[in-house]
Amino acid sequence: DTATKPTAAMRKAMAEADVGDEQLGEDPSVNRLNERVADMLGKEAALFLPSGTMCNAIAIAVHCRAGDEILAAEGAHIIAFEGAGAAALAGALIRPIPAPRGIFSAFAMRAAIRPVRAKTPRARMVAVEQTSNFGGGAVWPLDAVQSVCDAARQAGLARHMDGARLFNAAIASGKSVGAFAAPFDSVWIDLSKGLGCPVGAVLAGSKAFIAEAWRWKYRLGGAMRQAGVLAAAGLHALDHHVDRLAEDHDNARLLAERIAGLPGVLLDPAEVETNLVFFEMADGPDAARDLLRALAERGIRIGLAGGARLRAVTHLGVTREEVLEAADAMADILTPATA
Repeated sequence: DTATKPTAAMRKAMAEADVGDEQLGEDPSVNRLNERVADMLGKEAALFLPSGTMCNAIAIAVHCRAGDEILAAEGAHIIAFEGAGAAALAGALIRPIPAPRGIFSAFAMRAAIRPVRAKTPRARMVAVEQTSNFGGGAVWPLDAVQSVCDAARQAGLARHMDGARLFNAAIASGKSVGAFAAPFDSVWIDLSKGLGCPVGAVLAGSKAFIAEAWRWKYRLGGAMRQAGVLAAAGLHALDHHVDRLAEDHDNARLLAERIAGLPGVLLDPAEVETNLVFFEMADGPDAARDLLRALAERGIRIGLAGGARLRAVTHLGVTREEVLEAADAMADILTPATA
């Protein structure tokens, strides 16, 4: 879903955006976006940023000090895909928690907290990724979120949600983004994935948190000028692209059901909850790479998730007909020809 492109209507909204100097608080489109997201997430304030990775980096820098430890699911985005930003920018390290499908229990989180001693890192923050990317797009259930956050609060830990696909979780579960965000000190939403914007994310929290986040926004080069051109895309997406995420989920399930029985494909369609379809090739990494190449020759792109694991993503640029075309192509490639 990072491959989405702005629709014609979104481009029109961007072209007609009211703009001003964002750093002076004079961009009306940015201000409207921040106010709207803060209200949706039930937070006091919000901050428009270029990317979700910057949201995570800033939240970590605000919550943590050098030598502090962050608890997160093994395979979390902040561990695998952010250039060791926690260590490089905040001097913090991350302790991975074993987490089937990217979701860990309050018990597992407590077990990961080290005893308070001068020679051990001090646990400072717990991070929850909603949905869990490398967990196959799994949705953290609301009761699991609340349980982990309650335990984190009792342990004196800051609570941060990586909400890269929070709207997918809300659509799939029938729960509001505000309900999911409520137990967290900081939370962000991504505009450039399923919502279809060309760039951007919004970080939310208390007024004091956002005041510190602004300082880090300047430090990291994230402050902008007439950013309303970008914020207008976000406002358009919130108006028009949230409910349609259900189509992406339906398309992902359709793809999973169509390819699950193909030769060499290891996949349980019941595990597909949102817009991500992960599957493995039984014959190993070479078979996975061969399939990627064969699909690419037909103009169909999916990703290699490591080893023999592959990742297909549905989004607003992929129709039901194209999903069926991709499934048929896989069947043609993987099914041995008969004499």
